Amino acid sequence: MIKKNILILYISLFLNNILFAKTEYFQIGIDLYNQKKFEEAKFKFEQDIVLSPKNELSYLFLSKIFNIQENNSQEEQNLNTVILLNPSNEEALYQLAKLKLINSDYKKSTEINEKLKLVCKKFCDKSNKLKIEIENLLKK
Repeated sequence: MIKKNILILYISLFLNNILFAKTEYFQIGIDLYNQKKFEEAKFKFEQDIVLSPKNELSYLFLSKIFNIQENNSQEEQNLNTVILLNPSNEEALYQLAKLKLINSDYKKSTEINEKLKLVCKKFCDKSNKLKIEIENLLKK
């Protein structure tokens, strides 16, 4: 009985440390991102993903870092992962539509923007502006 209780205590302490580490890596990543220490932030978000592979926010911040670093393929990969984990993530949908527009993929940009319109709450104005931007580029 005592061994069982010790084992349960050990497991609960171990799990608490893991849960603390998950939030700690993410929060440190946010702090570093806000300080514009992007390489260090990227590492912390990647550490968070190892412990919590379904944390869409770590992927979202990685996409932001890759956007700043002008690494379109990595940005797109992380945005797609965010959308896979949460198809209603407005920021990821908007950013992916913008990225497709930058890459002159008007059709895909339009499709993604239409998905955004179906779920938008905070990004409705941006979605409308993006639609106008796409239409204007198609006229050229």
